[in-house]
Amino acid sequence: MEIEIDLNKSVDENAGVYFNLAKKAKKKLEGARGALKESQKKLEKLQQEEGKFWEEEQKRREKKERKREWYEKFHWFFSSEDFLCIGGKDATTNEIIVKKHLDKEDLVLHTDMAGSPFFVIKNGQEAGAKTKEEAAQAVAVYSRAWKLGHTTADVFWVKPEQVSKEAQAGEHLAKGSFMVYGKTNYLHPKVEYALGLVGEQIIGGPQTAVEKKTKNLVVVFPGREKKSSLAKKIKSRLKSGDLDEIIKFLPAGGGELKK
Repeated sequence: MEIEIDLNKSVDENAGVYFNLAKKAKKKLEGARGALKESQKKLEKLQQEEGKFWEEEQKRREKKERKREWYEKFHWFFSSEDFLCIGGKDATTNEIIVKKHLDKEDLVLHTDMAGSPFFVIKNGQEAGAKTKEEAAQAVAVYSRAWKLGHTTADVFWVKPEQVSKEAQAGEHLAKGSFMVYGKTNYLHPKVEYALGLVGEQIIGGPQTAVEKKTKNLVVVFPGREKKSSLAKKIKSRLKSGDLDEIIKFLPAGGGELKK
């Protein structure tokens, strides 16, 4: 290190110059250390955010890569007796379910209310009373009874041969509508539904059916809260779950969480 001495100044004056320079250098060093510390904090925060981003990205990829079962395009659940129950989401899917997925061993459920879904219990003629009650509850939930705020609904079940696309003389059946002939067997389920989390997958159905798959569940009933905000509350209560998947299981119209 070289030091320049001003011969026109005394030793004390020269020393004072270098003392002041040293003070300035010390302040710069302290500032540099503070800036370095602040940069390190920002770097740690960015690294945490990057880790969170890749974690969420992995979840999105797993969700995208998860193989979808054929019945997931409809309303669906597995009963507490482990029977698959599928229902129409609209006129088109009502038509598909009855025409393509209804077999002679199944049961069909519907209501007298216009715009209600047709539900099918696969191999339903072997099912017990509990499965029929649960499927009836699903029909009620996805019918207009939910929008109207009803607490119960009248739902009937029949055998496949009692359902026909052939209308009576002079009548026309709209898309997704069918004629039902013969004796109808009525049930009177509650209008409420459960959503649960199994691993990272959201499932829905009557409470008794969902409880067979998971204890991490919530129950919803007709109310005034919008689906989007209700879905966020459900996700918070379940501690996880995809919002889009939650919304898929919620009936049209407002709802509330059961305490």
